[in-house]
Amino acid sequence: MSERSEVAAPEPATAKKDWKHTDVGSVFVSNYPPYSFWSEDRVPEVIEMLNASYPASLETPLGLYLHIPFCRKRCKFCYFRVYTDKNSAEIQAYLSALGDEVEMYSELPRISERSLKFVYFGGGTPSYISVRHLKALVERLQRAMPWDEAEEVAFECEPGTLSQSKLEAVKEAGITRLSLGVENLNDDILRENGRAHLSKEVFAVVPWTRALEFEQVNVDLIAGMVGETWESWRSTVQKTVDLDPDSVTVYQMELPFNTVYSKRILTEGGGPVPVADWETKREWHHYAIEWFTQAGYEISSAYTVVKKGRPNKFVYRDALWRSSDMIGTGVASFSHMGGLHFQNVTSWDAYIGALGAGQLPLNRAFATTRQERLTREMILQLKLGKISTDYFQEKFGVDILEAYGPTYHRLQDDGMLTFDKNGVNLTRKGLLRVDQLLPEFYDPKYRNARYT
Repeated sequence: MSERSEVAAPEPATAKKDWKHTDVGSVFVSNYPPYSFWSEDRVPEVIEMLNASYPASLETPLGLYLHIPFCRKRCKFCYFRVYTDKNSAEIQAYLSALGDEVEMYSELPRISERSLKFVYFGGGTPSYISVRHLKALVERLQRAMPWDEAEEVAFECEPGTLSQSKLEAVKEAGITRLSLGVENLNDDILRENGRAHLSKEVFAVVPWTRALEFEQVNVDLIAGMVGETWESWRSTVQKTVDLDPDSVTVYQMELPFNTVYSKRILTEGGGPVPVADWETKREWHHYAIEWFTQAGYEISSAYTVVKKGRPNKFVYRDALWRSSDMIGTGVASFSHMGGLHFQNVTSWDAYIGALGAGQLPLNRAFATTRQERLTREMILQLKLGKISTDYFQEKFGVDILEAYGPTYHRLQDDGMLTFDKNGVNLTRKGLLRVDQLLPEFYDPKYRNARYT
């Protein structure tokens, strides 16, 4: 794919999707271009890039993502690659393969002389694995790619998998940012949506996190889970305020294609799933933002609020949205490096098999153009609620208000944002539906295509 020396203005979208109902196929925009355009025939370009020396003049931050794909149960809204049926020996086999993968990356010229700025343990449920497995994994990873000087080491947790001793092991691993997948604090809603934990486990865990003095503790919530009502949502928000986390991330319930709920809807005779419509979810999300703001939080992005006066970094998010390099390890993980996107194989056997054969488990890739890199950074940073025109002028030599003028004017007319020569600011209306706005900036060939 050739590089272009200038950025062309995208054509206006041909049609706007009806976003009233939560239909199957709704997605959270995490990358660009859409994954469905990535292909196996671009993988050799990734290998070539990884085996070339890193140009030190770039000074691009480097991060490491570690996919721990194990869960006690599969949530009915989950679309990630997770496993609920693996025994201790199988978990050990996977973690050994994960260690092999990190060690292989650590020896490649593109990576070998660089230090990690951030590390992210994601899932699945990283906190699912035993203390013994966790300690052995961390010790091996630290030998290959130490993170002692990283600005952030984040770790996702399911509250019901945590004990005080496991949290102590997590803290010893150098974790700075703990993220609790609470989702809701109504037990009936948790059960209906397939969550493995109940609210009492959340209330037990939080005091342990305080005693261990993690630098930052985040709580995840989801607006619009099946069974949600105004009464239950208000209660969940208030109980979260009472927990007093350092930050709260609120997502709106979606229905990607491969969730339990989506499959039920798409199966003939499967019947409807009462997921709240988008208007209701936005009202609930808006209510949460307002309530958290009154409780001393401030907006950090379309999804996250942070408590004033406390550590509020989210290095992983900010680095990715500014095109930092990231090695994604583990089954089905995504990476971004040197302008190339690439993904690992998506099955257990293929992942274990590739690493057993001494090969990186790569599946598909995409080589981005300069315009695509600009669009990617711009749409992802719009999730922050505001962007500076100077940033894009300095990095890409482009006036985004000129290059994407028709789209910005249209969204301003719709009350989604305002802009002037200094930057773009989303209104609350735009912030609450930002993922539905971002495809307006896509190149025409990527619009209305399957995202994954």
